[in-house]
Amino acid sequence: MKLLIGPFSQILPLTGLPLKGTLQDEQLTIIEKGGVVVSDGKIVAVAPYKELQREYPDCELAFIDRPMVLLPGFIDCHTHICFDGTRNRDYAMRIAGKSYLEIARAGGGIWDSVTKTRIADVVTLVENTVARANRHLKEGVTTIEVKSGYGLNFESELKMLRAIQQASLYTAATLVPTCLAAHMKPRDFNGTEEAYLQWALNELLPVLKEESLTNRVDIFIEETAFSAAASLTYLQKARELGFAATVHADQFSAGGATVAVAAGALSADHLEASSDKEIALLAKSDTVAVVLPGASLGLGMHYAPARRLLNEGACVAIASDWNPGSAPMGDLLIQAAVMSAAEKLSTAEVLAALTLRAAPALQIKDAGQLAAGFVADLQAYPTADFRDILYYQGKMKPAMVWKKGDLVQ
Repeated sequence: MKLLIGPFSQILPLTGLPLKGTLQDEQLTIIEKGGVVVSDGKIVAVAPYKELQREYPDCELAFIDRPMVLLPGFIDCHTHICFDGTRNRDYAMRIAGKSYLEIARAGGGIWDSVTKTRIADVVTLVENTVARANRHLKEGVTTIEVKSGYGLNFESELKMLRAIQQASLYTAATLVPTCLAAHMKPRDFNGTEEAYLQWALNELLPVLKEESLTNRVDIFIEETAFSAAASLTYLQKARELGFAATVHADQFSAGGATVAVAAGALSADHLEASSDKEIALLAKSDTVAVVLPGASLGLGMHYAPARRLLNEGACVAIASDWNPGSAPMGDLLIQAAVMSAAEKLSTAEVLAALTLRAAPALQIKDAGQLAAGFVADLQAYPTADFRDILYYQGKMKPAMVWKKGDLVQ
Protein backbone atom coordinates (compact mmCIF):
# COMPACT_ATOMS: atom_id res chain seq x y z
CA MET A 1 0.00 0.00 0.00
CA LYS A 2 1.31 3.44 -0.94
CA LEU A 3 1.27 6.26 1.61
CA LEU A 4 1.04 9.96 0.71
CA ILE A 5 2.57 12.20 3.37
CA GLY A 6 1.89 15.94 3.29
CA PRO A 7 1.26 18.68 2.50
CA PHE A 8 4.50 20.27 3.68
CA SER A 9 5.09 24.02 3.53
CA GLN A 10 8.42 23.31 1.85
CA ILE A 11 10.28 20.19 0.80
CA LEU A 12 14.03 20.41 0.23
CA PRO A 13 14.88 17.17 -1.60
CA LEU A 14 18.58 18.12 -1.90
CA THR A 15 18.69 16.63 -5.37
CA GLY A 16 20.62 17.95 -8.35
CA LEU A 17 23.48 19.33 -6.26
CA PRO A 18 27.16 18.67 -7.00
CA LEU A 19 29.06 16.47 -4.54
CA LYS A 20 32.03 18.83 -4.41
CA GLY A 21 32.72 22.53 -3.99
CA THR A 22 30.78 25.59 -2.95
CA LEU A 23 26.98 25.82 -2.87
CA GLN A 24 24.65 28.81 -2.83
CA ASP A 25 21.17 28.70 -1.35
CA GLU A 26 19.80 29.62 -4.77
CA GLN A 27 20.88 26.17 -5.96
CA LEU A 28 18.44 24.46 -3.61
CA THR A 29 15.29 22.99 -5.12
CA ILE A 30 12.33 23.98 -2.95
CA ILE A 31 8.97 22.29 -3.49
CA GLU A 32 6.23 24.49 -2.05
CA LYS A 33 3.18 22.70 -0.63
CA GLY A 34 4.74 19.38 -1.47
CA GLY A 35 4.18 15.75 -0.63
CA VAL A 36 5.99 12.42 -0.64
CA VAL A 37 4.63 9.05 -1.72
CA VAL A 38 6.30 6.09 0.01
CA SER A 39 5.91 2.34 -0.35
CA ASP A 40 7.83 -0.58 1.18
CA GLY A 41 10.27 1.77 2.87
CA LYS A 42 11.21 3.59 -0.33
CA ILE A 43 10.28 6.92 -1.88
CA VAL A 44 8.00 6.57 -4.90
CA ALA A 45 7.59 10.25 -5.77
CA VAL A 46 8.24 13.77 -4.46
CA ALA A 47 6.17 16.58 -5.99
CA PRO A 48 3.53 19.24 -5.24
CA TYR A 49 0.88 17.66 -2.99
CA LYS A 50 -2.11 18.25 -5.27
CA GLU A 51 -0.23 16.74 -8.19
CA LEU A 52 0.46 13.61 -6.16
CA GLN A 53 -3.20 13.41 -5.09
CA ARG A 54 -4.22 13.31 -8.75
CA GLU A 55 -1.52 10.83 -9.77
CA TYR A 56 -1.96 8.48 -6.78
CA PRO A 57 -5.70 8.66 -5.91
CA ASP A 58 -5.73 5.35 -4.01
CA CYS A 59 -2.94 6.29 -1.58
CA GLU A 60 -3.43 6.05 2.14
CA LEU A 61 -3.02 9.57 3.53
CA ALA A 62 -0.80 10.85 6.35
CA PHE A 63 -2.09 14.41 6.56
CA ILE A 64 0.20 17.16 7.88
CA ASP A 65 -2.01 19.81 9.46
CA ARG A 66 0.54 22.48 10.39
CA PRO A 67 3.46 24.32 8.79
CA MET A 68 6.38 21.93 8.27
CA VAL A 69 9.62 21.82 6.30
CA LEU A 70 10.72 18.38 5.10
CA LEU A 71 14.37 17.31 4.72
CA PRO A 72 16.13 13.99 4.19
CA GLY A 73 17.25 12.29 7.39
CA PHE A 74 20.75 13.34 8.45
CA ILE A 75 23.72 10.99 8.03
CA ASP A 76 26.28 11.15 10.84
CA CYS A 77 29.35 9.57 9.26
CA HIS A 78 31.69 9.68 12.30
CA THR A 79 30.71 8.66 15.85
CA HIS A 80 32.06 6.65 18.78
CA ILE A 81 28.73 6.02 20.53
CA CYS A 82 29.59 2.47 21.68
CA PHE A 83 31.35 3.03 25.01
CA ASP A 84 30.85 2.91 28.76
CA GLY A 85 31.57 5.54 31.38
CA THR A 86 32.25 9.25 31.02
CA ARG A 87 35.34 11.44 30.90
CA ASN A 88 33.86 14.30 32.92
CA ARG A 89 37.07 14.48 34.97
CA ASP A 90 39.05 15.00 31.74
CA TYR A 91 36.72 17.82 30.75
CA ALA A 92 36.97 19.52 34.14
CA MET A 93 40.77 19.35 33.92
CA ARG A 94 40.74 20.65 30.32
CA ILE A 95 38.63 23.73 31.09
CA ALA A 96 40.83 24.34 34.14
CA GLY A 97 43.76 24.67 31.76
CA LYS A 98 45.41 21.23 31.79
CA SER A 99 46.97 20.01 28.53
CA TYR A 100 46.15 16.82 26.63
CA LEU A 101 49.37 15.21 27.87
CA GLU A 102 48.80 16.29 31.46
CA ILE A 103 45.34 14.75 31.38
CA ALA A 104 46.71 11.52 29.88
CA ARG A 105 49.44 11.32 32.54
CA ALA A 106 46.76 11.70 35.21
CA GLY A 107 45.02 8.60 33.88
CA GLY A 108 42.63 10.29 31.48
CA GLY A 109 42.39 10.33 27.71
CA ILE A 110 41.46 7.48 25.37
CA TRP A 111 42.96 4.88 27.71
CA ASP A 112 40.45 5.83 30.41
CA SER A 113 37.58 4.95 28.05
CA VAL A 114 39.38 1.76 27.02
CA THR A 115 39.61 0.68 30.66
CA LYS A 116 35.91 1.35 31.32
CA THR A 117 34.71 -0.22 28.08
CA ARG A 118 36.79 -3.35 28.55
CA ILE A 119 35.09 -3.90 31.92
CA ALA A 120 31.57 -3.38 30.53
CA ASP A 121 29.60 -6.42 29.37
CA VAL A 122 27.96 -6.74 25.96
CA VAL A 123 24.48 -6.00 27.32
CA THR A 124 25.65 -2.69 28.79
CA LEU A 125 27.34 -1.67 25.54
CA VAL A 126 24.23 -2.61 23.52
CA GLU A 127 21.98 -0.59 25.84
CA ASN A 128 24.31 2.43 25.73
CA THR A 129 24.59 2.34 21.95
CA VAL A 130 20.83 1.95 21.45
CA ALA A 131 20.07 4.83 23.81
CA ARG A 132 22.46 7.17 21.99
CA ALA A 133 21.30 6.03 18.56
CA ASN A 134 17.67 6.60 19.51
CA ARG A 135 18.44 10.10 20.77
CA HIS A 136 20.14 10.81 17.45
CA LEU A 137 17.14 9.36 15.59
CA LYS A 138 14.74 11.58 17.54
CA GLU A 139 16.86 14.55 16.40
CA GLY A 140 16.60 13.58 12.73
CA VAL A 141 19.79 11.52 12.34
CA THR A 142 18.62 8.35 10.59
CA THR A 143 22.00 6.82 9.62
CA ILE A 144 24.88 6.59 12.10
CA GLU A 145 28.43 5.33 11.69
CA VAL A 146 29.65 3.68 14.92
CA LYS A 147 33.31 2.92 15.65
CA SER A 148 34.95 0.42 17.94
CA GLY A 149 38.33 1.52 19.30
CA TYR A 150 37.80 1.44 23.06
CA GLY A 151 38.69 -2.25 23.21
CA LEU A 152 42.18 -2.42 21.69
CA ASN A 153 42.55 -6.14 22.23
CA PHE A 154 41.01 -9.16 20.53
CA GLU A 155 38.23 -9.87 23.02
CA SER A 156 37.16 -6.28 23.61
CA GLU A 157 37.22 -5.16 19.97
CA LEU A 158 35.07 -8.18 19.08
CA LYS A 159 32.80 -7.39 22.03
CA MET A 160 32.30 -3.82 20.82
CA LEU A 161 31.58 -4.76 17.22
CA ARG A 162 29.22 -7.53 18.27
CA ALA A 163 27.47 -5.02 20.53
CA ILE A 164 27.08 -2.59 17.61
CA GLN A 165 25.66 -5.41 15.49
CA GLN A 166 23.20 -6.36 18.25
CA ALA A 167 22.27 -2.72 18.86
CA SER A 168 21.15 -2.42 15.25
CA LEU A 169 18.36 -4.91 16.09
CA TYR A 170 16.95 -2.61 18.78
CA THR A 171 16.97 0.76 17.04
CA ALA A 172 15.27 1.89 13.85
CA ALA A 173 18.36 3.92 12.94
CA THR A 174 20.78 2.43 10.42
CA LEU A 175 24.11 1.70 12.16
CA VAL A 176 27.28 1.42 10.05
CA PRO A 177 30.06 -0.31 12.06
CA THR A 178 33.75 0.56 11.70
CA CYS A 179 36.75 -1.16 13.27
CA LEU A 180 38.98 1.41 14.98
CA ALA A 181 41.32 -1.09 16.64
CA ALA A 182 44.03 1.34 15.46
CA HIS A 183 42.85 4.12 17.79
CA MET A 184 46.16 4.04 19.66
CA LYS A 185 48.74 1.40 20.53
CA PRO A 186 47.41 -0.06 23.77
CA ARG A 187 49.54 0.41 26.84
CA ASP A 188 49.46 -3.31 27.57
CA PHE A 189 50.79 -4.33 24.13
CA ASN A 190 54.46 -5.24 24.24
CA GLY A 191 55.81 -4.34 20.84
CA THR A 192 56.11 -1.65 18.19
CA GLU A 193 53.25 0.14 16.47
CA GLU A 194 54.03 -1.89 13.35
CA ALA A 195 53.75 -5.11 15.33
CA TYR A 196 50.40 -4.06 16.80
CA LEU A 197 48.99 -3.15 13.40
CA GLN A 198 50.26 -6.43 11.96
CA TRP A 199 48.51 -8.23 14.83
CA ALA A 200 45.25 -6.51 13.86
CA LEU A 201 45.70 -7.51 10.22
CA ASN A 202 46.60 -11.13 11.03
CA GLU A 203 44.36 -11.90 14.00
CA LEU A 204 41.46 -9.46 14.26
CA LEU A 205 40.37 -8.41 10.77
CA PRO A 206 39.92 -11.97 9.42
CA VAL A 207 37.50 -12.73 12.27
CA LEU A 208 35.58 -9.51 11.64
CA LYS A 209 35.23 -10.56 8.01
CA GLU A 210 34.22 -14.11 8.97
CA GLU A 211 31.51 -12.87 11.35
CA SER A 212 30.39 -10.07 8.98
CA LEU A 213 30.85 -7.54 11.76
CA THR A 214 32.23 -4.77 9.53
CA ASN A 215 33.90 -4.11 6.19
CA ARG A 216 35.45 -0.80 7.31
CA VAL A 217 38.62 0.14 9.19
CA ASP A 218 39.82 3.43 10.64
CA ILE A 219 43.18 4.56 12.03
CA PHE A 220 44.24 7.58 14.08
CA ILE A 221 47.31 9.18 12.49
CA GLU A 222 48.90 11.45 15.06
CA GLU A 223 52.05 11.88 17.14
CA THR A 224 50.24 10.29 20.09
CA ALA A 225 48.79 7.46 17.99
CA PHE A 226 50.21 6.00 14.73
CA SER A 227 52.79 7.30 12.28
CA ALA A 228 51.98 8.13 8.68
CA ALA A 229 54.25 5.39 7.30
CA ALA A 230 52.86 2.61 9.50
CA SER A 231 49.31 3.80 8.83
CA LEU A 232 49.68 3.75 5.05
CA THR A 233 50.97 0.17 5.14
CA TYR A 234 48.09 -0.86 7.44
CA LEU A 235 45.45 0.73 5.24
CA GLN A 236 46.85 -0.78 2.07
CA LYS A 237 46.95 -4.26 3.59
CA ALA A 238 43.45 -3.84 5.04
CA ARG A 239 42.17 -2.94 1.58
CA GLU A 240 43.76 -6.11 0.23
CA LEU A 241 41.68 -8.00 2.81
CA GLY A 242 38.53 -6.32 1.48
CA PHE A 243 38.11 -3.49 3.97
CA ALA A 244 37.23 0.08 3.02
CA ALA A 245 39.24 2.74 4.84
CA THR A 246 38.65 5.96 6.69
CA VAL A 247 41.22 8.01 8.62
CA HIS A 248 41.42 10.22 11.70
CA ALA A 249 43.58 12.81 9.95
CA ASP A 250 45.25 16.15 10.73
CA GLN A 251 43.60 16.70 14.11
CA PHE A 252 46.63 18.15 15.89
CA SER A 253 49.33 17.89 13.20
CA ALA A 254 49.26 17.57 9.42
CA GLY A 255 50.10 14.45 7.43
CA GLY A 256 47.13 12.16 7.92
CA ALA A 257 45.11 13.56 5.03
CA THR A 258 48.02 12.84 2.69
CA VAL A 259 47.94 9.20 3.81
CA ALA A 260 44.15 9.05 3.40
CA VAL A 261 44.34 10.22 -0.20
CA ALA A 262 47.28 7.93 -0.98
CA ALA A 263 45.40 4.96 0.47
CA GLY A 264 42.21 5.77 -1.43
CA ALA A 265 40.30 6.24 1.83
CA LEU A 266 36.60 7.02 1.69
CA SER A 267 37.10 9.93 4.07
CA ALA A 268 39.66 11.94 6.00
CA ASP A 269 38.12 13.12 9.27
CA HIS A 270 39.01 16.02 11.61
CA LEU A 271 41.39 18.17 9.47
CA GLU A 272 41.79 20.96 12.04
CA ALA A 273 45.54 21.07 11.31
CA SER A 274 45.29 20.73 7.52
CA SER A 275 47.46 23.15 5.56
CA ASP A 276 47.04 24.39 2.00
CA LYS A 277 48.85 21.27 0.81
CA GLU A 278 46.38 18.85 2.42
CA ILE A 279 43.40 20.94 1.38
CA ALA A 280 44.53 20.88 -2.26
CA LEU A 281 45.10 17.11 -2.14
CA LEU A 282 41.65 16.47 -0.71
CA ALA A 283 40.00 18.78 -3.23
CA LYS A 284 41.55 16.87 -6.13
CA SER A 285 40.62 13.46 -4.71
CA ASP A 286 37.44 11.47 -4.17
CA THR A 287 38.12 11.33 -0.42
CA VAL A 288 35.39 13.07 1.57
CA ALA A 289 36.65 15.77 3.95
CA VAL A 290 34.72 15.17 7.17
CA VAL A 291 34.83 18.06 9.63
CA LEU A 292 33.96 17.52 13.30
CA PRO A 293 32.89 20.75 15.04
CA GLY A 294 31.92 18.84 18.18
CA ALA A 295 35.58 18.04 18.82
CA SER A 296 36.54 21.68 18.34
CA LEU A 297 33.87 22.74 20.83
CA GLY A 298 34.86 20.04 23.32
CA LEU A 299 38.58 20.75 23.10
CA GLY A 300 38.28 24.52 22.87
CA MET A 301 40.21 24.68 19.61
CA HIS A 302 39.68 26.16 16.16
CA TYR A 303 37.37 24.54 13.61
CA ALA A 304 38.54 22.57 10.60
CA PRO A 305 38.93 24.83 7.53
CA ALA A 306 35.59 23.93 5.98
CA ARG A 307 35.32 27.20 4.05
CA ARG A 308 38.73 26.78 2.43
CA LEU A 309 38.05 23.12 1.65
CA LEU A 310 34.84 24.03 -0.16
CA ASN A 311 36.44 26.94 -1.99
CA GLU A 312 39.16 24.60 -3.28
CA GLY A 313 36.52 22.13 -4.50
CA ALA A 314 36.44 19.40 -1.83
CA CYS A 315 33.45 17.29 -0.81
CA VAL A 316 32.82 18.39 2.79
CA ALA A 317 30.66 16.45 5.23
CA ILE A 318 29.88 17.44 8.83
CA ALA A 319 29.75 14.73 11.53
CA SER A 320 29.33 14.80 15.30
CA ASP A 321 32.36 12.76 16.52
CA TRP A 322 30.11 11.88 19.48
CA ASN A 323 32.51 10.35 22.00
CA PRO A 324 33.12 10.41 25.76
CA GLY A 325 36.27 12.51 25.58
CA SER A 326 36.53 15.34 23.09
CA ALA A 327 32.93 15.52 21.80
CA PRO A 328 30.45 14.45 24.51
CA MET A 329 27.59 16.71 23.35
CA GLY A 330 26.61 14.57 20.39
CA ASP A 331 24.15 17.10 18.95
CA LEU A 332 24.89 17.15 15.23
CA LEU A 333 22.60 20.04 14.28
CA ILE A 334 23.81 22.38 17.02
CA GLN A 335 27.42 21.68 16.09
CA ALA A 336 26.78 22.24 12.37
CA ALA A 337 24.82 25.44 12.99
CA VAL A 338 27.47 26.95 15.27
CA MET A 339 30.26 26.02 12.86
CA SER A 340 28.35 27.52 9.93
CA ALA A 341 28.46 30.93 11.61
CA ALA A 342 32.18 30.67 12.35
CA GLU A 343 33.20 29.28 8.95
CA LYS A 344 30.61 31.21 6.89
CA LEU A 345 28.95 28.15 5.37
CA SER A 346 25.75 28.66 3.41
CA THR A 347 22.57 26.84 4.44
CA ALA A 348 22.89 24.76 1.28
CA GLU A 349 26.46 23.77 2.17
CA VAL A 350 25.47 22.74 5.69
CA LEU A 351 22.42 20.72 4.67
CA ALA A 352 24.38 19.00 1.91
CA ALA A 353 27.19 18.25 4.38
CA LEU A 354 24.71 16.49 6.66
CA THR A 355 23.06 14.43 3.93
CA LEU A 356 24.13 13.79 0.34
CA ARG A 357 27.80 14.69 0.90
CA ALA A 358 28.05 12.47 3.99
CA ALA A 359 26.61 9.47 2.13
CA PRO A 360 29.72 8.60 0.07
CA ALA A 361 31.84 8.52 3.24
CA LEU A 362 29.77 5.46 4.17
CA GLN A 363 29.38 4.13 0.60
CA ILE A 364 25.64 4.83 0.76
CA LYS A 365 23.90 5.39 -2.57
CA ASP A 366 20.21 5.45 -1.57
CA ALA A 367 20.01 7.94 1.32
CA GLY A 368 20.66 11.64 1.85
CA GLN A 369 18.23 12.85 -0.82
CA LEU A 370 14.47 12.75 -1.33
CA ALA A 371 14.07 11.10 -4.71
CA ALA A 372 12.30 8.10 -6.22
CA GLY A 373 14.06 4.87 -5.28
CA PHE A 374 15.79 6.33 -2.22
CA VAL A 375 15.10 5.08 1.29
CA ALA A 376 12.21 6.98 2.88
CA ASP A 377 14.28 8.54 5.69
CA LEU A 378 12.56 11.88 6.34
CA GLN A 379 12.47 14.59 8.99
CA ALA A 380 10.04 17.50 9.32
CA TYR A 381 10.69 20.76 11.19
CA PRO A 382 7.89 22.88 12.72
CA THR A 383 8.34 25.95 10.51
CA ALA A 384 7.26 27.25 7.11
CA ASP A 385 10.76 28.52 6.20
CA PHE A 386 13.80 26.20 5.95
CA ARG A 387 16.13 29.03 6.97
CA ASP A 388 14.79 28.81 10.53
CA ILE A 389 16.54 25.47 11.05
CA LEU A 390 20.03 26.98 11.23
CA TYR A 391 18.77 30.37 12.42
CA TYR A 392 17.79 28.83 15.75
CA GLN A 393 21.26 27.24 15.95
CA GLY A 394 20.03 23.71 16.48
CA LYS A 395 17.40 24.45 19.13
CA MET A 396 14.64 23.79 16.60
CA LYS A 397 14.37 20.00 16.42
CA PRO A 398 12.34 17.89 14.00
CA ALA A 399 8.75 17.40 15.11
CA MET A 400 8.38 14.25 13.00
CA VAL A 401 10.92 11.66 11.82
CA TRP A 402 10.29 8.75 9.47
CA LYS A 403 12.65 5.80 9.05
CA LYS A 404 12.06 3.70 5.94
CA GLY A 405 8.62 5.29 5.71
CA ASP A 406 7.60 4.48 9.29
CA LEU A 407 6.92 7.34 11.70
CA VAL A 408 9.35 6.94 14.61
CA GLN A 409 9.08 10.41 16.21
